[in-house]
Amino acid sequence: MDSFLDNNCQGNYTVIMKKSNTLESHIGYWLRFVSNHVSLSFTKRLGERGVGVGEWIVLNLLYEQKSLSPAEIAQVIGMTRGATSKLLDRLFSKQLITREEPLKDRRYQNISISAEGKDLLPILIKEAEMNEKHFFGHLSHEQKNLLTNILKDIISIKKWNKIPID
Repeated sequence: MDSFLDNNCQGNYTVIMKKSNTLESHIGYWLRFVSNHVSLSFTKRLGERGVGVGEWIVLNLLYEQKSLSPAEIAQVIGMTRGATSKLLDRLFSKQLITREEPLKDRRYQNISISAEGKDLLPILIKEAEMNEKHFFGHLSHEQKNLLTNILKDIISIKKWNKIPID
């Protein structure tokens, strides 16, 4: 019986699709196989810094956007307002974000990345880069671009626009 990686496929990036309907004959199997390893490793790296993947995404979003409402954050990351609220509560308790309530309407909040969050973000970015290098460092620049473009093409065709959190 063949191993899950066929001996003649290792290192040459040529996948020979089997004619039978095995797990290994499906592209989705290979995407999930790689994705699970990459995601698990990144989750562990972030966890060592006291941050989860959802928190990492929100910190990046706030760094780029400067200030957003909880509803805007929920819409961008594709989570319910309730789940987003819990995520923001965790970030607030870690002092990685700030909340500002305008005097005119106390129901509305402006959420911003705090000084502590700004200090932590470069460390988290380095963790992301190290994770990328660990899993994709052996690929050439052209191979990375090809893989990225194929994945972006799938996203475009499927009209996916929410950031994957889980």
